[in-house]
Amino acid sequence: MQRRLRVRAIYNRSEMQFAPHILYTRHDDPFVDGVVMEREGKPPREIKLASFKLAGLSGVTLTTERFDPQAVFDPAEPRYDGVTIATLRTESASPA
Repeated sequence: MQRRLRVRAIYNRSEMQFAPHILYTRHDDPFVDGVVMEREGKPPREIKLASFKLAGLSGVTLTTERFDPQAVFDPAEPRYDGVTIATLRTESASPA
């Protein structure tokens, strides 16, 4: 997730590109929350965080398009407590 590359996939029969922000489990199933950047070739009307069950994604590929973390994502939300697998690093790492 640190490379910040968009993902292209099909979800609910819709082709989309999204910016993955966090990978976690819900009821032992893996999910990814991300911001949809394009659906069926068009940008969304509003920027919002969406949840995708990994089992429902098909044709998954990484694009070469980079993204910036979106303000709609809050990694400190209680729903991510104890179930996070990987998350987008939103602050820059300081040298040791």
